[in-house]
Amino acid sequence: MTPKKKLFEQFARVAKSLANPNRLELLETLAQGEKSVDALAQATGMSVANTSHHLQILRDSGLAESRKEGLQVIYRLSDDQIPTLMGTIGRIAEKHLAEVERIVREHFDARDSLTPVGRDELMARVRQGETMVIDVRPATEFRAGHIPGAVNIPLDELPQHLEALPHGQEIVAYCRGPFCMLAFEAVAKLREAGYPARRLEDGFPEWKAENRPVDAESSPPKT
Repeated sequence: MTPKKKLFEQFARVAKSLANPNRLELLETLAQGEKSVDALAQATGMSVANTSHHLQILRDSGLAESRKEGLQVIYRLSDDQIPTLMGTIGRIAEKHLAEVERIVREHFDARDSLTPVGRDELMARVRQGETMVIDVRPATEFRAGHIPGAVNIPLDELPQHLEALPHGQEIVAYCRGPFCMLAFEAVAKLREAGYPARRLEDGFPEWKAENRPVDAESSPPKT
């Protein structure tokens, strides 16, 4: 076997580990921050045994890393560029697979016809004081890292914070990635309440993968 074929064999090993929807979901969840096996099982709706099995495959292929913390095993992504890889796969699939295009059109585009806010545009608008950014992921994911200046208002807590939000600014919501429904639902709730609101294109993992600044914890507005 030639050296090139040996390399391709190892590349195929990584690609093979991606060829499973459960493992893709685990990678998306890990892109929000490191988590225990139990937390990953709860987040993805899989059994702990099944979750451990898929995590082992991801670790063996070099996509995930683990450490022990007491009796728990904590997993994290091995590289911040993994969300970029997943995003590329998604864009190619959406462009060339009719079924993917249909699903996106019927279940995502139909929910929000406005163009999402680009990452560069968001940074400029925040600097100019034109936009408030809310992170609608769970608090544990927010604490692991978030866009600078973002306020954490998990989707299920949004109704009780509506009155405290500024009416003179556009509100941009973001969550886990381009196909995370949390931001779609948050924008719908905000618009129903009379706020000008849009989604951020993609989500926090894609922001971080571009080596953009990431901040520590902030607090929701007082109500």
